[in-house]
Amino acid sequence: METWYYVDSGHRTPAINMALDEALMNWHREGKIPPVLRFYGWEPAGLSVGYFQKVKGKIDLEGVKRHGYELVRRQTGGRAVLHDKELTYSVIVSEDHEEMPASVKEAYLVLSKGLLEGFRSLHIPADFAVPEGKLETNDSAVCFEEPSWYELIVDGKKAAGSAQTRKKGIILQHGSIPIDVDDVKLFDMFIYKNERIKERARRAFGDKAVAINQILDNPVDFDTTKEAFKQGFEKGLDIHLEPFELSEDQWNEVERIADTRYRTDEWNFSR
Repeated sequence: METWYYVDSGHRTPAINMALDEALMNWHREGKIPPVLRFYGWEPAGLSVGYFQKVKGKIDLEGVKRHGYELVRRQTGGRAVLHDKELTYSVIVSEDHEEMPASVKEAYLVLSKGLLEGFRSLHIPADFAVPEGKLETNDSAVCFEEPSWYELIVDGKKAAGSAQTRKKGIILQHGSIPIDVDDVKLFDMFIYKNERIKERARRAFGDKAVAINQILDNPVDFDTTKEAFKQGFEKGLDIHLEPFELSEDQWNEVERIADTRYRTDEWNFSR
């Protein structure tokens, strides 16, 4: 059984969360650390937009500020995600790892087995999405409006959203596992032609996405969810997780990355 590092970084700002993912990729590429599973939360809550996603005309920046959230651009593609009452995960592993398929879609299947087992640890009957039709035709800016290949669904509703990128030989897959969701606040983050269309989209959202505590009879908290998915990733990926604490120098490197990229308007509003 292979040993991976396990990073439990707690609740961090949006900029630090994205910077830490990047730093872990760098350190793994340099051979300083083995593959990594990381769990984290967001304080304050953040709206992450995809690497290629447009902000102007799509994201309601006043809505983001009004709720005290912070916007950050991810390294990964896809649509915007509101990170609030959720468990977020990151997996960092080499493209050359013997268990990693060459294709992004098949790598999703391998890594998402950890998510599947995590839901099963909570006694939630999740399954993989195998979507039909062309998802690209949906022009919505909201990530959870459609499941992609091998994302997790419960009763046909999206229960976890993931995104993947590959940079200089390293795979980063990270994603959102909602514990609770406030769809009123969520839709305040996006621009619609009028309030009627926004309200119609909000009502339809309940048929497309679901949070853990909307499924369970007995609600769970962040720590309980985290432990369930830690067990799930160990089982699903057949790995042993060894806790890893960053040194002061490593945290300083994370801060440097945040300052030069994820705290800058040049990065966050580049599109």
